[in-house]
Amino acid sequence: MSFRPWLAAVASSSSRAVARSPVKRSVRSLETASTPQLETEDDWTDLQLRLNDLSKYGSTQSSKNTYKPRDGLHKPAAHATISALLASGAHFGHSASRMNPNFVPYAYGTRAGITVIDLDQTLPMLRRAANLVRAVASSGGQIVFIGTRPDLRPIVQKAAGRLGSQGFHVGDRWLPGTLTNKIPIFGLDVVKETKVVPDLVILLNPLSNINAIRECAIEHVPTIAIVDSNADPRIVMYPIPANDESTRTAEIIGGVLSIAGREGVAIYEAEMKRQEELREKRNKPNYYGS
Repeated sequence: MSFRPWLAAVASSSSRAVARSPVKRSVRSLETASTPQLETEDDWTDLQLRLNDLSKYGSTQSSKNTYKPRDGLHKPAAHATISALLASGAHFGHSASRMNPNFVPYAYGTRAGITVIDLDQTLPMLRRAANLVRAVASSGGQIVFIGTRPDLRPIVQKAAGRLGSQGFHVGDRWLPGTLTNKIPIFGLDVVKETKVVPDLVILLNPLSNINAIRECAIEHVPTIAIVDSNADPRIVMYPIPANDESTRTAEIIGGVLSIAGREGVAIYEAEMKRQEELREKRNKPNYYGS
């Protein structure tokens, strides 16, 4: 006895239907007979050539050019666009009643009680920040990425990793006094022998790291931050007006800034290599004709 009587019934009914329709059987046999068989190597080669001719009419999509949800983290774009920022929700601000008065120049308007951020200003300010990161990295400066939310932690880790030995990140919690109280935290020997104060700090969630911003201001360290509509853009030197609660927006901005920093690191390493070669050439005998 079958454990699936409904499956047996369907199979028997389909077989009876095929048996009652000789036309279908003849069509199937005709299709099978008309299908060419690959008997020789030349037949296989001819089939491949025909398939190559048809490939130009198909899709060009492949695993390399297909968008994946984590491409913004692992393979970010070197240059941001307004369409990418718009798709990531970078234009969504907070409630209009919570908008900071100093954020008004960066607001496009309000809709349904929500502040809409003007991305026409976000994009050039992001490019300005990228130029700054590239300049600092090309001078051999150290850059710190700060993102203390769980969703921002992998972003700052990837961003700092692209800068190599010049990149650092804080993903858990900014320890108060890291810059202004260095000796009790790091020790006198470390402070004397190691550079503790960075040359640039990038914050992905600035309101949660006000202590870090204050310490950077005291130590005269330039800061870049994503500033939402409920924050004062003047708290950092180089604000980027955007949605600070969107992970995709943070991936785009962090990716653009880190790639700019990687370009600066490459410029710095090339310059160091050139100076080293020049120094070795000068130390060789008969360089000055002696």
